[in-house]
Amino acid sequence: MRDIERLINTYGESHQNKTNILIHAVAVPSIFFVTVGLLWSIPVPDFIAQFNINFAHIAAIPTLYYYFKLSGPIGAAMTLLTLLTFGGINLLVVAGISVWQFSAVLFVVMWILQFVGHKIEGKQPSFFQDLRYLLVGPAWWWVHWLKRLNINY
Repeated sequence: MRDIERLINTYGESHQNKTNILIHAVAVPSIFFVTVGLLWSIPVPDFIAQFNINFAHIAAIPTLYYYFKLSGPIGAAMTLLTLLTFGGINLLVVAGISVWQFSAVLFVVMWILQFVGHKIEGKQPSFFQDLRYLLVGPAWWWVHWLKRLNINY
C-alpha cells in the first residue's frame, strides 16, 4: 500500500460519522486558509520583502513538495487550494480586512468545530497520533473530490 493510501485510510478511520465529515468538509479547508493567512501576516525582513514574498509563500514550497511526494494529483489539488487561498487573502487585503485578525478568529472557531466533530464521532483527532495528519486533512478533503471526478490519487 502506498503511503498516501495508508495515511488517508488511517485518517478516515476517525472520520466516519456524517456530522463529523460535514464539519471537517468546512473546517479543514478553512483551517488551511487561515493558517496560510496567519503565516502571511508575520512581518518579513526587508531582504525578503523586497521580492514581494512573505512567510506563507516560503512555507508553501516545502508543503507542496510534501503533497507532490505523496501523490501527483494530491499535489496538483493542493497547489490549486494554495493559489485560491492566496487569492482569497489578497481579497481580504483589498477589502481592508485585517488578515491576521480574521485568520485568528476563524482559526479558533474552526478548531472548536473540529473538536466538536470528534466528540460526536467519539474518536480523537488523527494528529494526536502523528502530526503529519495536520497535513493529511486537506489531502483527505481532496480525495472526496478527486474520486467524484474519477481521478486516481
